[in-house]
Amino acid sequence: MADQDLLYKLAFNYIPNIGAVSVKNLISYCGGIKEVFSASKRQLINTPGIGESRANDFLKADPLKKAEQELKAIEGKDIELIFYLDKKYPARLKNYPDSPLLLYSKGKLELNAPRMVAIVGTRKVTTYGTLECEKIIEGLQEYNCTIVSGLAYGVDTIAHRHAVKCGMPTIGVLGNGMQSIYPAANRDLARKMLNNGGILSEYEMSQKPDRENFPKRNRIIAGMTDVVLIVESARKGGSMISAEYANNYNKDVFAIPGKTTDEFSEGCNHLIKTHKAHLCTSAEDIAYIMRWDKQAESKQLELLIELSPEEQDIIALIKEHPNIGLDSLHYKSTTPLAKLTSILLNLEFKGILKSLPGKKYILSR
Repeated sequence: MADQDLLYKLAFNYIPNIGAVSVKNLISYCGGIKEVFSASKRQLINTPGIGESRANDFLKADPLKKAEQELKAIEGKDIELIFYLDKKYPARLKNYPDSPLLLYSKGKLELNAPRMVAIVGTRKVTTYGTLECEKIIEGLQEYNCTIVSGLAYGVDTIAHRHAVKCGMPTIGVLGNGMQSIYPAANRDLARKMLNNGGILSEYEMSQKPDRENFPKRNRIIAGMTDVVLIVESARKGGSMISAEYANNYNKDVFAIPGKTTDEFSEGCNHLIKTHKAHLCTSAEDIAYIMRWDKQAESKQLELLIELSPEEQDIIALIKEHPNIGLDSLHYKSTTPLAKLTSILLNLEFKGILKSLPGKKYILSR
């Protein structure tokens, strides 16, 4: 049955002219994943965002057959498929309208780790950028962070490699399918990352590293993390796209400043100057803005002892579902809304919770 469910989830990627938002509408309107594929033409037409033309395209296509072929390509490769309704799906990424329906993952990935930091930058990284990147990663060790990047040349490679060297979990988000690692020079690095982190992609196995894929994958890097750090970047490029996504997602963006005459500091300096990024010269700058504590776990344990059972239940839910919204928290906790808002306010006063835009909550310690 599990394989059958997986087949239906994968088949959504092969429905023509229907994007992630429409698929989510279909699942909601039809009452479930499997039910979408047995829906009548009228049901499809009446679903918001579908209409008659797309309904006809859906009915003419054979997405289940293509999904079967893809499952065969995955077989025996230790690749896990994570659907957006699955518990393992990155909670920080889930609620954005352009979040991918399905993720391919390989390795020992914790996609909902308490602290996730994206580190991106130019492929033509300088000695200055390399040293600054490594220094900040070493500083982030004390905060138990997972390092996320794109496995590209330059800053991405340095971020992953140094995270591995420091024994920190690191995740590479690919702009191609997992049939191959791009660039090929990072195959050995990717293999090392599988032991403490791994690789992630939204693309089918055979997808080549086409140019247009990389800006698109940057939304995943920005969406699944708490922080996006730009190490070095020209005024235009993938890193600036990542920063734009992060700002649109209400994430905290940081940038390492550089000389005004340096081409690959121009983008960072511009982000800082236009208040689209915090100036960053150390891991402590990130920790200060994010209100991270080096001794978070021990202090939180001490605080939990003093909390009521109801408060502890709410904290457990937020820990399990980082970035959870008030409505979801109300539904999952079954606590009356008035009482829930009072509990949340008290936990904020105690410095245990941090409220985010959109009535969302994360642990601040």
